[in-house]
Amino acid sequence: MPDDMTLPGNLVPAKPASQPAQPKDAVTVVLLRDGAEGLEAFLLRRVKGMAFAGGMSVFPGGGVDQRDADTSVAWAGPPPRWWAEVFDVDEATARAFVCAAVRETFEESGVLLAGPDSASVVKDTGDFAQARQQLVDRELSLAQFLAKNDLVLRADLLRPWANWVTPQEEPRRYDTRFFVAALPEGQNADGETTEASDAAWQTPEAAVQDAQEGRRMLMPPTWRTLEEVGALGTVEKVMAQERSVEKIIPKLIRDGDVIRVVLQ
Repeated sequence: MPDDMTLPGNLVPAKPASQPAQPKDAVTVVLLRDGAEGLEAFLLRRVKGMAFAGGMSVFPGGGVDQRDADTSVAWAGPPPRWWAEVFDVDEATARAFVCAAVRETFEESGVLLAGPDSASVVKDTGDFAQARQQLVDRELSLAQFLAKNDLVLRADLLRPWANWVTPQEEPRRYDTRFFVAALPEGQNADGETTEASDAAWQTPEAAVQDAQEGRRMLMPPTWRTLEEVGALGTVEKVMAQERSVEKIIPKLIRDGDVIRVVLQ
């Protein structure tokens, strides 16, 4: 990672646990749009004091719910077996990853990657505000929400990007599959989630510069992903990019008051 990619020293216990924590499955979706100044990504600043990544700027995402593997979900796009090959998992797990990606994106940004049929996308998600909160509260599953509103999950609007695993030195660990997606026409990302203190669209270059100058804190996967999509320059090029997804497990090295990130 870049020399200026450091993390606060208090992020990781001074004395690591004798046995690394088992990573939990999670997903992250890099929402993109072409703005006036070029490609932009949607970033949420996590509330300070949260158990994991408090104060960090991240993409929408979260943990995988066991209900995300529900086979009753109406599905359009690459089937679960295709995603299973990409992420090197079984079909049920792959289905859960894609459904979790759609659910978490909707919960945290209000952007819904679903439509009335396989060729259309919801234009205005405002009518689903109550259901969005029910999803957050786990009162409603994604399958129930889609069925109730006769919606089809649009797996073809997602692209696989990467697989980052939290370093072994950290007490909370996640095995996170990264996706990229273009903001659907007519929809807006609002960031109205209790897990974020603010949200904004920003060019990757500006977000990285903010991190370098202390206005943002970025986790290593976020920093690297911003650099990768920023180098491509447009949503079209990002979505057309073919990726080989392999697990990336950074190593953390304590250097005085900060922690440096090393990719092995």
